[in-house]
Amino acid sequence: MIAVFSLLMTLFLSLLVTRVAAMALMLTGISREMARFQARSAFTGCGFTTSESEAIVNHPVRRRILMILMLLGNLGIATVVASVMISLMQFRDTGLQMKTISVLMVGMALLWIFSASRWVERNLNKLISWSLRKFGRLEVRDYVAILQLQEGYAVTEMHVEKQDWLAGKTLKNLRLPDEGVLVLGIQRQGGSYLGAPEADTEVRQHDMLILYGPITRIQELDQRRKGQQGDAAHLEAVSEHEETILEQFETDAESLAADELRN
Repeated sequence: MIAVFSLLMTLFLSLLVTRVAAMALMLTGISREMARFQARSAFTGCGFTTSESEAIVNHPVRRRILMILMLLGNLGIATVVASVMISLMQFRDTGLQMKTISVLMVGMALLWIFSASRWVERNLNKLISWSLRKFGRLEVRDYVAILQLQEGYAVTEMHVEKQDWLAGKTLKNLRLPDEGVLVLGIQRQGGSYLGAPEADTEVRQHDMLILYGPITRIQELDQRRKGQQGDAAHLEAVSEHEETILEQFETDAESLAADELRN
């Protein structure tokens, strides 16, 4: 039974490690789906060779994150799985063996619910993002990249699903700039690309949006769903952005006053 709990704990830690790594990659300015795929790929040692992988390897911070993932992925999982299999084979009591298998199956089901829960993902991402910003050093300049992004801003992609708050609305109605988010382009499902889309452009299901803005706001926008709750989240985001603009204006005014005094 100890081997089963060891396996479940190892799987839980594996899910947590890949979630933290994916969030760390997102904070460097890549899309959510790309970050999750590359984190799991590195942790399991699959090693897919794609243009996305090159974007990871050529970035110093992303490369360091994946190196840590590869190291952790090689520790423990295979050994724990082997231990569980050996333990099950050593049971002579069929009833005890079935009880152990039942515990294992229930534990696996709970882990699946944990990994698939949108509520868990949303709140865990907030905690991970805060922790990484508080105690990590991810804001490293990438002189190879075309865009020089800092202060928590990034260009990233977001896939639009049917239940998303964005779906079925025009950019004019969404008022994303009021939240501090700009839509740089829209990749339609059929293959057409709309660069610098106009206000009357409709956001459709299965669109891939190219967004620029605070990475935390884009993450929240990706989790926002249709209905009154989504509308309320939009109004709250607008209010927060107005406060940010005011703080930036005050900081800029103080900087200007300091420059005038020096001159």
